[in-house]
Amino acid sequence: MHVAPSAIARLRVEFRGTVQGVGFRPCIYRLATELGLAGWVANTDHGAVAEIEGPTASLDAFLARVPTSLPPRASIQGMESCLLDPAGFQRFEIAPSLATGAPVAHMLPDIATCDDCLREMNDPDDRRFRYPFINCTNCGPRYSIISALPYDRPLTSMSEFQMCAACRTEYDDPNDRRFHAQPNACAECGPGLELWSPDGTVLASHDPALMGAVDAIRQGQIVAVKGLGGFHLIVDASNLSAVARLRTRKRREEKPLAVMAPTIDAVRVFATLTAAEERALHSPERPIVLVEGRAGINTPIAPNVAPGNPYLGVMLPYTPLHHLLLAELQRTVVATSANLSDEPICIDEREALARLRGIADVFLVHNRPILRHVDDSIVRCIVGQLQVLRRARGFAPAPISLGSTSSPAADRTESVLGVGPHMKNTVALRIGSDVFLSQHIGDLDTDAARRTHHRVCADLPALYAVSPRYIGVDLHPDYASTSEAMAIARSQSPEPTLIPVQHHYAHVLSCMADNGLDGSALGVVWDGTGLGTDGTIWGGEFLLPTNRGFVRVAHLLPWRLPGGDHAATEPRRAALGLLHHLHTGELPAALHTTSEFGWTEQDIAVLWRMMDRGVNAPWTSSMGRMFDAIAALCGVRMVNRYEGQAAMELEWRGARSSTPRRYRLELRTDRTPLLIDWAGTVDRIYSDYRDGVDLSDIALGWHHALADLVVDVAQWTGEKKIVLTGGCFQNRLLTTATMVRLAAVGLQGYIHQRIPPNDGGVSLGQVAAATAVVTRTPNPA
Repeated sequence: MHVAPSAIARLRVEFRGTVQGVGFRPCIYRLATELGLAGWVANTDHGAVAEIEGPTASLDAFLARVPTSLPPRASIQGMESCLLDPAGFQRFEIAPSLATGAPVAHMLPDIATCDDCLREMNDPDDRRFRYPFINCTNCGPRYSIISALPYDRPLTSMSEFQMCAACRTEYDDPNDRRFHAQPNACAECGPGLELWSPDGTVLASHDPALMGAVDAIRQGQIVAVKGLGGFHLIVDASNLSAVARLRTRKRREEKPLAVMAPTIDAVRVFATLTAAEERALHSPERPIVLVEGRAGINTPIAPNVAPGNPYLGVMLPYTPLHHLLLAELQRTVVATSANLSDEPICIDEREALARLRGIADVFLVHNRPILRHVDDSIVRCIVGQLQVLRRARGFAPAPISLGSTSSPAADRTESVLGVGPHMKNTVALRIGSDVFLSQHIGDLDTDAARRTHHRVCADLPALYAVSPRYIGVDLHPDYASTSEAMAIARSQSPEPTLIPVQHHYAHVLSCMADNGLDGSALGVVWDGTGLGTDGTIWGGEFLLPTNRGFVRVAHLLPWRLPGGDHAATEPRRAALGLLHHLHTGELPAALHTTSEFGWTEQDIAVLWRMMDRGVNAPWTSSMGRMFDAIAALCGVRMVNRYEGQAAMELEWRGARSSTPRRYRLELRTDRTPLLIDWAGTVDRIYSDYRDGVDLSDIALGWHHALADLVVDVAQWTGEKKIVLTGGCFQNRLLTTATMVRLAAVGLQGYIHQRIPPNDGGVSLGQVAAATAVVTRTPNPA
């Protein structure tokens, strides 16, 4: 359709991306009105649509200015337009949402309270003064309160709250910051606070409830606080006995606890911050940021908050309630997820009374329902960039692109679900080129965790009104996630196809997708465990993705792991396995008399026979278990009190050294796959330790040897792009050394950024691998 610049025409524009719940329609309204255009804009199941009428020159200006006029949290992934005959619109308006088919609009994560809302909340003359649920289109709950798309108030947990006249006026005014802010409310018409005793008795309401919680924290009590995506357990972080009592009741012996500080200045008192870490703390996502703590007797953080750990997990307040609480306390608090260890976070106040009985002394609750649990996200700064370690609040369920495929609407029947692994579980759903990642679920060891996984597997497809045609699952047949996938398949008609995906291959594809990589890349996958295609436990792998899967290029020399999974909690078992290999099955004389592993001679003899006979002593090539073994051989730790503790303590020891020992792992190229022979290096490390060589120098030398190994294998393969993935690459010392060495020889290293390098990213890789099987494309990333 060709028209002159001055002629009147109607332009229809369909927007795809993050355009709901972010003030996008008011933005379009203001831009169209400013340009003198008439028409309308509305939400749809696919995003938003607008019809704009006026001179074609003004329509061209509108299209040019949209990308530069977006609200802070909005993003456009597609903007398709066409010219139509004029319809005679007289004014521009925001129309009700349109049902255009199954939803594929992007759901926005929950957003930290904006500065405008904070100013109003702290203004005695504002009608929302000290209102703990203040929000607008630029901040507040989203993912945690929505039941279905499009994002409209009747489809959220705010539907039960009828707006007062003042709130309704704001909600209906396109020029107001709260226009169609779905959680919009005030003290007159919205959610309110109550303070409960452990038996559910209401002790106070509204502001007195808040002040009652403040008093309880000051007195050293444990307060369960219902927040945005679940409950926190909160105590005074400077109160040694309160923290100890929390650890005892929560059954969390030594694992670090996160803290929430009232301001960034308060954080600087007990931690050193880089510019990147400060930006992360202040970002709209407001994650927990791992920062280096300051040593000294004047720190306001009790030593049992993160015992023996040089790092602290720190966050700033991210809801109005947290801001009010911390402003009154004027001190840093421990704010840890409200659950027993290894269980999902509590989201309902009645559920909290039952599950937190005997843990919390008092409960600060509210009556805005939380529809889905969303834990705090965790990030750290590594090699100059932020890396997400736990993807939840502020990030989920924002999509990751798998590159160009057919349009979302046309590809819905081919949707793919990834049910994730057993540890650090997440779920992923592909629709078109987008993969939507769920919030962190966690380890699937308990019934409560498995029920949560079941809900998320149902919830994510339901939110987008799809039934997955394919389901990516781990190779391990005994994983709870695999069992869930089988149950999903049996319950649907037609039955979706299950596509088994090797664990470490999924890791590689996850990191490639995170970095937008196409073509060839060498994946270095180091973690604790994952079933290999040969039936052994992998974890020290070099994989090369191909058009039809992957090639195992190299791996650690396998050794026996006495007790199997028990070795993850007892590094001494992995160490004994190495000694068993080094001494070709003969029990060393030194082990008959030594007690360095904390076992009796009889204990050691039993474990040795297990390995001799191959009874409950599987073969492994796991780098995670290798780290544990080195830590135990060097006397760092024999038994873990939390996951990865021994390996982390070895890293921290290495970070203290500036004079590393020189070690070199042997790369045996006389076979395929290449074999990484660690025997000589481990023997030398053990000898150095027994000879009294400084442990820090040994630890740093070990990390440098691994970084050199990556370069050796990469140069042997000839690959130029090297992907570092798996839980071992959460190790800052290892990752930094590896990236530096790769760059020094002209190779490009890639690490995870938006997706965790640990098992929290595996579901994305499962979807990518399943997509490759279905579409028969080369690398799906």
